[in-house]
Amino acid sequence: MKKPRFLDTIANQLKNLGSGNHVHTDRGLLIFNNTSEVIRAETLLKREGIEVSVKGPPPSVRTGCDLAIEFPLNSGLKVAAILAHSKIEPLKMLPVSDPSLEPVSLFQTKDYGEYLMVRAANMKITISKIDEKIVNVSGGGCPDVPFLADQLVGKTLTNCPAPLSLGQTLCGYALYLAYEELIRQCRG
Repeated sequence: MKKPRFLDTIANQLKNLGSGNHVHTDRGLLIFNNTSEVIRAETLLKREGIEVSVKGPPPSVRTGCDLAIEFPLNSGLKVAAILAHSKIEPLKMLPVSDPSLEPVSLFQTKDYGEYLMVRAANMKITISKIDEKIVNVSGGGCPDVPFLADQLVGKTLTNCPAPLSLGQTLCGYALYLAYEELIRQCRG
């Protein structure tokens, strides 16, 4: 089996980081060509116990899709091996060593008094703060957004299905991220 060139690239980058010629950092950023690769990579890396988070790539390195994965740099070789085994090859791996490479948060939260809205990328989910009932799902342009709204509106955060189990489009994934952030904020 041919060794993916991404493994060599990562190994060389990690070796250079340890040479003392670079600013020390503990985080890396993976840039992908499309959203489905981000979703697959996030799922695989989390399954292997690696702490990753999906972020917006900094504007200076934005290529491909508008999502990136932040990971602990000391797990770089393990990350590369997991992705290579699954035939996922990021466009780039960057150490977050410069403030201009700081990833961008995907989330915006707006408190409307009795309602709380979280936006992730292009999708928004709003709940009543009294009973955590979902009162609105909006945004995106994917064909499954009306279906997602139909399945979620009127249910509480604890009795609704996770949006990712309902839709596999970018909108479904962004809604899932907003849903997870909303749960994090409500549960503290």
